[in-house]
Amino acid sequence: MKRVLSFLFFAITVWTSSAQDIVVDDRLQPLLDEFLKICNKYDIDYDEKLSKLESIDIVDTLPTQEHGTTLGMLRRDSNGEVVAIDINWMAQIDPDILKVIAFHEFAHYFLEYSTHICDDCGKIMAIVNTSYFEVVSDWDNQLRILFEESPAFQRKFNGSIATEHNEAP
Repeated sequence: MKRVLSFLFFAITVWTSSAQDIVVDDRLQPLLDEFLKICNKYDIDYDEKLSKLESIDIVDTLPTQEHGTTLGMLRRDSNGEVVAIDINWMAQIDPDILKVIAFHEFAHYFLEYSTHICDDCGKIMAIVNTSYFEVVSDWDNQLRILFEESPAFQRKFNGSIATEHNEAP
């Protein structure tokens, strides 16, 4: 019995020290849950990537300027590995804007979009959207495009890592 308890203690210690705890801002958790549920629908694996993140957070450290505000960004460590998904606090001005920005950043990381698909085309993966509300008004179609055109989906189901709008990550 003592050996079993010792083994269990050792196993739990090793497991908890090797598992990385990710900090997810409470305001982003429902959006992340929705995004990951859709990943499941498209059979896109995310567990390994999720475990590599330190945080998914709303921050006040992204550039906010008159002619160039960064509303979201993947933060990388000194080796270039993504360690966090940061969303600018300004995206909270409206729940629809926050949703589009969050899904955009989640897609960069989990769906492997290494580039944007256009400058301002009314799609989630645009560099900028003149109207986030138009994107949200077509949400189901936007999600279909986002997932089905993603490099992760294309590679998994078409044997290709490049799509019309994306290069290999």
